[in-house]
Amino acid sequence: MKPTLLILLLTAGAISGVAAQERIYRCGNEYTNTVTEAQAKTCKLISGGNVTVVQGQRPAGGASGGSGGVKVASAPSSAPRIDSADQRAKDSDARLILEAELKKSEARQIELQKEYNNGEPEKLGPEARNHQKYLDRVAELKAAIARNESDIAGIRRELGRLPAATAKQ
Repeated sequence: MKPTLLILLLTAGAISGVAAQERIYRCGNEYTNTVTEAQAKTCKLISGGNVTVVQGQRPAGGASGGSGGVKVASAPSSAPRIDSADQRAKDSDARLILEAELKKSEARQIELQKEYNNGEPEKLGPEARNHQKYLDRVAELKAAIARNESDIAGIRRELGRLPAATAKQ
């Protein structure tokens, strides 16, 4: 009987230890359980759920600022720069590709609508005997039309995001 009581007491102690976790505060991308630090940085108390923080090493030559603030990522100085002529050429190529895709999608849309025939496409061989096959094909055509319309809208949005086409010199 005594070992059972001992196990029961140990289990109760472990459960109460888990329930009595310290308060955790979030300060931007950092977490702390020190109340004074949290108040100084105007951190927010995290309620509910568990927080797991994995300590990592700071990168060499990283943030050496005393405030420990968030550092903004920037491209290394050795990163290649693209001059404006190359960028215009890339934009022009992208525009040509998107316009070609738009023409293909619009042609496909015309074909799909012609085949759909306002919801009453022509019945094919096996569909004459099996009406469900016909209904399935009609539903597939309708879905294909909707999908293609969505593709066309997406391509037009992408074209709108590109800079205006410039005259060739």
